[in-house]
Order: sequence, then structure tokens, then C-alpha cells
Amino acid sequence: MTKILIIRFSSIGDIVLASPVFRCVKQQVENCELHFLTRKSFKAVTEYNPYIDKFHYYENNIDKLILELKKEDFDVIIDLHNNLRSNKIKHSLKKETYTLNKLTIQKFLLTKLKINVMPKNHITQRSLQTVEALGVKDDGLGLDYFISEKDEVKITDIPASHQLGFVALVIGANHATKKMPTAKLQSLCKKINYPIILLGGKDEIVEGQSIASIDSIKIYNACGKFSLNESADLIRKSKLVVSHDTGLQYIACAFNKEVIAIWGGTSPKLAVEPYYGSNFKNNIANPKYENIVLNLWCQPCSKYGKSFCPLGHFNCMKLHDVNAIAAKIHRRLGIAETID
Repeated sequence: MTKILIIRFSSIGDIVLASPVFRCVKQQVENCELHFLTRKSFKAVTEYNPYIDKFHYYENNIDKLILELKKEDFDVIIDLHNNLRSNKIKHSLKKETYTLNKLTIQKFLLTKLKINVMPKNHITQRSLQTVEALGVKDDGLGLDYFISEKDEVKITDIPASHQLGFVALVIGANHATKKMPTAKLQSLCKKINYPIILLGGKDEIVEGQSIASIDSIKIYNACGKFSLNESADLIRKSKLVVSHDTGLQYIACAFNKEVIAIWGGTSPKLAVEPYYGSNFKNNIANPKYENIVLNLWCQPCSKYGKSFCPLGHFNCMKLHDVNAIAAKIHRRLGIAETID
């Protein structure tokens, strides 16, 4: 038996983007026992993944965690996080190791000096390249996300006006520069001629209420009302997903949903755009997603987003054309434009 540990501490999106590694390693490494180490706060992201045999969780006690991991006597460690914490674990376990190239220098040049030398391959492809030495190849099947039956949302848990179909609009994000301003989201919702469900966490409840207040029948504010996996199920049930650069965007890709991705302080240039896998992507007539990005000279301003615009203008989000975005949504839904 080959005992393998994969490390990826965060975030929701990054773990989902790494999901093909779990599947491909489990299916392609003979007699493999696959373990996964992440933060306890991200347990829900992978707890139903059938390719993972055992989970380990970091809860702010690295020494205790290392003692636990040493008892497992792993054969191989796959480090898809590559930070000080994961490097300490690798050094302590002293096992054969394969580590993701984070392209730290290239990202610094892009975000700070606006020099783009980023390779064309997506972060998911680079994660899969990390395990090529084990004989693992990309199966082309894209991302995975698994939820349990108990997390499935009953159709009666959403308004009757939305039960025949809705657009999932993901308004949340970890950093302010990755989110459209509330007024901009209100304007976009006014233009969309279709039922809308707003998705986000508890931090977005008030913002969601403000957006939904413009049309409480067309817009249902689900922010903070559902768990992560229940929100994922709403993504799965939606007709189309409109999202900022956040975890639910990639969960949408795992469910092969069409995505309109709206970018601000981050950018597809960081090789983190929606991802579907080569087999699926190459067998469809039209792209499954569209990137809505202004490509201003100052984009991207950081790898992860910031709490405020470094230049003070926040043009990367404020200048988005909501009429054009709404038109793209209507085209994909095959419906008529809203008449003002």
C-alpha cells in the first residue's frame, strides 16, 4: 500500500481547484491510501469526497498535528499549499515530497510591477503537474464537489417564484476589492429579467437585504440562510451562476454550470479563472464561462484581493457596464432584455 498525504490548508476555492488531484491520485496510484490535511474551518469542502480515505485538520497547534501525522508513516507528501506551515510539516516528517510551484516571483511581478510573465497553464493544471512524477496524469474531467443528501435544499425552501428557475448571484468575497459595490449590484439586478437568488455568508446578510429591497419578488436574499453545502446545492439547481472571484464560482464549475465571472482587484491573469477540464471543455460548442474584466493597467493589484483600492478609485469594479453584463446573462438564458 502507498500511503499519501495531500496538504492544502485553504481556501474554499483553492481546495476545489485542487480537487482533480485527489481523484487522479486515488484512481491512478495502485493500492493508494489517500489522506488530506486542511484547516478544520474548511472541513465541509471535502468531507464527502469519496477519493479521500482519511482527514487531518489543523487547529492552530502545529506541533500536536505533526505528532499525529508522524504516527501515520506516510510514503509520500504532496504539498499543494507551499507555505511556512506546510514546509515545517514536510521537514518534520522527512518523507518523499512533491511541492506545488506557487509562482511567487511571477505573481509579484504581475501585481506590483505589472510585468506579466505568468505561464498560460491554470493553477489546477499546475497542481496536477505536481504529481506527474508519481505517474499521475490529468484525466480531463475537471473539478469535483460532493455534498450529502442532508445538504440538499428542498424546492419548498425557496420562494415559489424561483422554483422553476433562477440565476444564482454570488455577492460575497473574502476581500472588498473582489466585490462589486452594493449600488452596482442593485443596478445589475434591476436589469436582469429573471428570478435571482443572492448567495453569500452571514457577512453579506445586510448587503443582500439592501439589494433585494429593490424587488423583493424577483430577488431572494439567501445570504446567511444556508450552509456552504446548501448554498452549493442552490448553485447546482440554478440556471446560471454570476459570481465574483470566490469559492462558489469554482463549485459552480464542478457542477458544470455556466458561469459569468466578474473580476475586480484580482484577474484571470493570475491563472485562476473558471475551470472545467479539457475533456468537457473541448466537447462543447460554446464556452461554459465568460470573464468580465476591464483589464485596467492596475489590475490585478494583489493575488488575493485587498480591503480597499490601493489607488482610491476602485475603477476595476465601479466601471463595469451592468447593461452589457445583463445582456450576456439574457443571451445565456435565452430570454428577452429587460425594458426600462
